[in-house]
Amino acid sequence: MSAIKFNNTGSPFFKSLKTKVNLYFSENQLPRTGGSKLFFKSILFASSALAIYAVLVFFTPHPLIAILLCCLFGSNLAGVGFNIMHEGGHGSFSKYNWVNSVSAYSLNVLGGTIHFWKQKHNIDHHTYTNIEGMDHDIDIKFMRMHEEQPKKRYHKFQHLYWVLLYGISYMAWVLYQDFEKYFSQRMGKSSLKNKMEIKEHLIFWLTKSAYVFIYIILPIIMVGWLEALAGFVLAAVVCGFTISVVFQLAHVVEGTQFPEPSEESNKIEKEWAVHQINTTANFATKSKLVSWFLGGLNFQVEHHLFPGISHVHYPQINKLVKETCKEFNIAYLEHRTMAKAFFSHLVHIRNLGRAVS
Repeated sequence: MSAIKFNNTGSPFFKSLKTKVNLYFSENQLPRTGGSKLFFKSILFASSALAIYAVLVFFTPHPLIAILLCCLFGSNLAGVGFNIMHEGGHGSFSKYNWVNSVSAYSLNVLGGTIHFWKQKHNIDHHTYTNIEGMDHDIDIKFMRMHEEQPKKRYHKFQHLYWVLLYGISYMAWVLYQDFEKYFSQRMGKSSLKNKMEIKEHLIFWLTKSAYVFIYIILPIIMVGWLEALAGFVLAAVVCGFTISVVFQLAHVVEGTQFPEPSEESNKIEKEWAVHQINTTANFATKSKLVSWFLGGLNFQVEHHLFPGISHVHYPQINKLVKETCKEFNIAYLEHRTMAKAFFSHLVHIRNLGRAVS
């Protein structure tokens, strides 16, 4: 598929917004990266994940405690992804490139592949948000996420079976989809081939092997195969469910748009920044706990407009974005609570399923 372009002539909205954001940082003499707040939070997430893993694998707690710890471990891995990997992958964790690189490669520790993630997320998702064939995050097997996707009879029940698909998404990602991308050299069916350097081939196989050993083989040796596999699946389901729900609440809810480019020009007839606002939704921005755990991903609009700025600044930038949207008469979608956003997502996928004859 040829590259889709946006009507960025003049970009009046984004120019006005960027002027305000630049002024905010210059007047307050602030770095755009995370600083000490993000650093200490990341230490907490990383150390707690290591501690939980050690207790589960080397101390074999009571089964009920082990179940609780596996659930905590899964959510902790998601927290590492939201706060350490995601910031590092966007280069917003630190002013030092090597710190960002180390933070980004925490994804490989979680079982993923940062080389693929940067192409799929930073380029495809952030540039072509909610555009069919370009944003691979809305291409979910057995799910119909917007009206332009094909209708299948089983979609009638997607508002019921989504729980299973979201739950297994993390395991499918790290144990199957990454290998699919590796051997096909494509991020999606319509993507161009993306060749990897020798270094990336080595990193892929070394980190995948290490992941299997640390998360599966060593626990089997230490606690037995049944307990180890059950614990792995439980933690993976919690992690996958958490990550999937957070993404869906940001882009696949009532009111978010799924634009199609013009057939003649292959262009979206809006400037890129307005497209980001039309395709993205915020949720629970007043909740400090939600913002803390999700690494600001509940401020998804601000993140899509300024992915190179750390989430610690999003509450202030949020005010500037809303102010500018009001000036330019641009609708700004936000759910007051996470529960309301979640309900909106369920209504959205149920309505898409009901449209199937």
